[in-house]
Amino acid sequence: MQTKAGGRWGRWLRVALAGLLLLLPGCSIKRMAINRVGDALAGGGATFSSDDDPELVGAALPFSLKLMESLLAESPRHRGLLFATASGFTQYAYAFVQQEADEAEDQDLAKAQAMRARARRLYLRARDYGLRGLETAHRGFAAGLQAQPIEAVRAVGKADVPLLYWTATSWAAAISMSKDDPGLIAEIPQMEALIDRALVLDEAFDKGAIHSFLIAYEMARSGGLGDPAERSRQHLERALALSGGLLAGPLVSFAEAVCVQKQDLKEFDILLERALAIDPDAQPEMRLVNLIMQRRARWLMSKRDELFLILDQPSDG
Repeated sequence: MQTKAGGRWGRWLRVALAGLLLLLPGCSIKRMAINRVGDALAGGGATFSSDDDPELVGAALPFSLKLMESLLAESPRHRGLLFATASGFTQYAYAFVQQEADEAEDQDLAKAQAMRARARRLYLRARDYGLRGLETAHRGFAAGLQAQPIEAVRAVGKADVPLLYWTATSWAAAISMSKDDPGLIAEIPQMEALIDRALVLDEAFDKGAIHSFLIAYEMARSGGLGDPAERSRQHLERALALSGGLLAGPLVSFAEAVCVQKQDLKEFDILLERALAIDPDAQPEMRLVNLIMQRRARWLMSKRDELFLILDQPSDG
């Protein structure tokens, strides 16, 4: 039986060999080698997701992402690589660029603005890889999505949900950072069509990731039915159920997106304390994302006096 360490060494050995094979003549041999390594990289996310050192992962990810881009230059329709690159750039932009921009803003506004501009570019790069991934199985999908979003997404199925989710997530993140870009804001219907279709096809995807996305998005959705805060709460409850309450992300998202807008300090504190009480080791495959979201929770708690107009509730009598 192969050990986990042996599996990692084997994966990286294949990557190293691919670098050498890129230099070899013979298109078919070269393409075969690239596709084999692409398969290994596309399925190797667990190595990062179970890591307990976010800084180490943040330093390693750029190399991994550029390697995947290099392989895609040789095999541009490798669906697994397109998915891994879309999801990888999205996660890197959020955890190691946007979050650091938020934390730097009080000390260096210019630096924070530059980092947010970089995060936006990374999100758009991720979105484009996601759209390319969807095109591999649905030729003309991107053009159809621009013209008639609702009709276009009817062509995709459950197997497309991972790409639908990461494409929508990166697109929404870029839009949220582009209030001065009417062209990008005008693409909200396309992004909405992707995430809404993903919810219909597989609402349990990745332990409730789609519901976690919608917790924040419902507060900004235009034309939604009923109270947006109530819609967000329904997504929170579903995300917690699907994750077994072992993910900090849904709690942090609701605290930031809903409690701040509603100025509900009491629930804000309760939810963030719940998020920080989660043991990252209880679900090793989600260790890294929990550590990152707990970092977000601590940062939000440090901003209480800026986020809430009234910190102390008046006493009775």
